[in-house]
Amino acid sequence: MDLATAVEAGARGLLLGVGALTPGHVLMLAIGCLLLFLGIRKGFEPLLLVPIGFGAILVNIPLAGLMEPGGVLRTFYDAGVLTEIFPILIFIGIGAMTDFGPLLENPRILLLGAAGQFGIFLTLLLALLLKFSLVEAVAIGIIGACDGPTAIYVASKYAPHLLGAVSVAAYSYMSLVPLIQPPIMRALTTESEKRVVMGSVQRSAAPTAKLVFPIATTIVTSIIAPLGTPLMGMVMLGNLLKEAGAVERLRLASQNEIANIVTLLLGISIGATMGADRFLRVETLMVLALGFIAIGLDTATGVLFGKLMCALPVWPRLRGSATTRRTTSSCTPWAPTPGGRSARSWPRPSCSRS
Repeated sequence: MDLATAVEAGARGLLLGVGALTPGHVLMLAIGCLLLFLGIRKGFEPLLLVPIGFGAILVNIPLAGLMEPGGVLRTFYDAGVLTEIFPILIFIGIGAMTDFGPLLENPRILLLGAAGQFGIFLTLLLALLLKFSLVEAVAIGIIGACDGPTAIYVASKYAPHLLGAVSVAAYSYMSLVPLIQPPIMRALTTESEKRVVMGSVQRSAAPTAKLVFPIATTIVTSIIAPLGTPLMGMVMLGNLLKEAGAVERLRLASQNEIANIVTLLLGISIGATMGADRFLRVETLMVLALGFIAIGLDTATGVLFGKLMCALPVWPRLRGSATTRRTTSSCTPWAPTPGGRSARSWPRPSCSRS
């Protein structure tokens, strides 16, 4: 082989990737860059959107084979997502960062959180009408929970082919909640309801109650819904580590090192499902639209139930607080996103008005 032939062969090799590049790859590379921009510059759930965006870029590099059998992204995906290990480990961290004290102080506020989830079921029915299968409809509806790890867990278990779209929708809309919810809340509340002032509960939950709560909750919920045991059990294990006070190293590891490492690997694995051939479909746009509807419906049903509780005299301690709790009632209440966000501290209810 002479020098000219060798140079020509080398040039062809350098251009193989360019020749294999399709418009779909280019579009997905742009989407990956957009996710990076939203995470880095706009602060939209950066702990997940940054690795998801970079994973989307990696998987759409032609001929790289990262999601082929034996590829590094395929290895991460098979070991952590298909087995559900990554989402489960995330739930341990969530439990370790969650304070259930407000719920124990006033258990009736659980009704507000439950009412805010009706949008999940309404969206599930809508997805079925749009010819999605039952398991796909379940994965889409759970976007309305406003809880990224739950959406990832359900999608990876029941509809892994929708994992990328569901995850991107869940975390994007979670970041946009301050924009999505206020117009709905303003439209559904009266001026007098907007002037409700929230006070505080005068008692606090006993340390023993906080310690017994995760154990009792695990046993009761697991017996009632055995298939939910992995999710609920790991959340409550993390919470037990927090409340026990005797395993500080495990609590800190769950909140920090474990949560951070798993978040990184989970995000890259989700991005790896966003290949052009799987993501650029009409059903992806439908998933994004239905996810938006789910969060909107959750907000509306949470507000409406808050109005009902505010109006009923049987809940005097919740009157004057139910409607103004509409933001937290419309989404999963205590679950922080992975990576160390502190547990949400809920204001305690009272009945006073300004």
